[in-house]
Amino acid sequence: MRTVLLFVAGCASVPLDGQKETSVAFADTSNTRMAGRVSSWLDGRNDVNGFYPLTKGLDAFGVRLGLMDAAETSIDAQYFLMKPDNAGLVFAAEMLKAADRGVRVRFLLDDIFTTVEDTDLAMLDAHPNIEVRLFNPISRKGVYWFNYIGHFSLTNRRMHNKSFVVDNQVAVVGGRNIAVEYFQLETTGEFIDFDMRSIGPIVKEVSSEFDLFWNHKLAVPMRDLYGETDPQKIEDSQARMKQQMADAGESIYAGAITTPLMKQIIAQSLDPYVAEARLITDNPDKLLVKVSDKQKIVAREIRDALAAAEREIYIFTPYFVPRKGGIEFIKQLRAKGIRIVVLTNSLATNNHTAVHSAYATYRKDLLRAGVELWEARADAAKITTPEGETRLDKLTLHTKGILIDRTRIFVGSLNLDPRSIDINTEMGLLIDSPDLAGLSTDNVIKRIPSMAYRLKLDENNRITWHATIDGKEVVETKEPQTSGWKRFSAWFQKIVPEKQL
Repeated sequence: MRTVLLFVAGCASVPLDGQKETSVAFADTSNTRMAGRVSSWLDGRNDVNGFYPLTKGLDAFGVRLGLMDAAETSIDAQYFLMKPDNAGLVFAAEMLKAADRGVRVRFLLDDIFTTVEDTDLAMLDAHPNIEVRLFNPISRKGVYWFNYIGHFSLTNRRMHNKSFVVDNQVAVVGGRNIAVEYFQLETTGEFIDFDMRSIGPIVKEVSSEFDLFWNHKLAVPMRDLYGETDPQKIEDSQARMKQQMADAGESIYAGAITTPLMKQIIAQSLDPYVAEARLITDNPDKLLVKVSDKQKIVAREIRDALAAAEREIYIFTPYFVPRKGGIEFIKQLRAKGIRIVVLTNSLATNNHTAVHSAYATYRKDLLRAGVELWEARADAAKITTPEGETRLDKLTLHTKGILIDRTRIFVGSLNLDPRSIDINTEMGLLIDSPDLAGLSTDNVIKRIPSMAYRLKLDENNRITWHATIDGKEVVETKEPQTSGWKRFSAWFQKIVPEKQL
């Protein structure tokens, strides 16, 4: 009885009807230096989009820092998670520097996996030019996890979107969150990921997406969540955090801002990929209603794009749970003669074992359908790390991308699993560019065999894993690079409901 009473007492909810100021992206930023650089990059045209892929983590971090350095009017940052590690500290330090110059900063974070302390977020929010909002937050009253479980139908639904816009002129859209593992700053392993630096009219679409989520009822101001009224605690947090930022920042900042790609961007010596594109985004109301096909905007649009393929599709997804409907769709594509190549995580590289357990039940169906199925090697980080840099021990695939017919490319936050499709909100760019998609396809054709195992069925209908390692052909008959305990754990976690993965 005491346990039940404690659970009931702990189930506090967040009031979502509080007063907050509505704000939108600045419509006219044509007088900023950023606008001048964008115009130069696009040869004076204002009717076309320009893109450049960010495949390396340190480049992606450098682009974000460089944009914040150059910001004059606004920074709008929307992320699924942020950690209080060196990446988070340096990112926050640059936001503060920009705010000190008078730049308006709007920072929107999903609450569930953000591990930055409320005190530190409140410190950022206390700056007159910074506002922090948490999306769909868990109540801070009572017991946190009781609040999560007690309101599961809402708290289980998350904003998985990632966007970053400066001066309403340049946007970065992709799969990276704000943590060291996404930016080649982790010393033991790396999350291989992908972003797109974007300019042109598409940026206004990204800003509109941000405004939609920023002004939604589920976006709760930090000041409404943080109950501490003692200004001394905020000041203490500010002093502590600034010292941590200083300790973390100099070498990391210097390394990120001076990569070869960043030097080219600063010198404006890179030609953008000029292309038509559109932003696809779910509506935040998706989290408040029973989800039907109408709310699955990103998943539906991607399905339509795949259905329009004529020759080949390359899919990169960390988590792949196609379900029966996905298998049937794949069979329809294969019946049209479309080649399908999928790269996803192996058991050794997957950071969510339960998701791998669900995916594993579909592998034979995928192979029988004629899908060329590849799984990332855990030791591939040593291969993908450039010469001269610290070789990392473990790779995890976090890229969410699709290449279609060497003409179209999708980059965004969407995983091909039930959680992304049915539970969370997602976003991404669908870009029509034979130059960019063709180059990307050539690159992945070269890279996949060196970083992944190809799965095949043997004469006994058992899965085998094939790779070329150090010049030798290797064939594995059980999940490669895993322990017996890891394989047992994956088998046991098949009990997790597939619809929650």
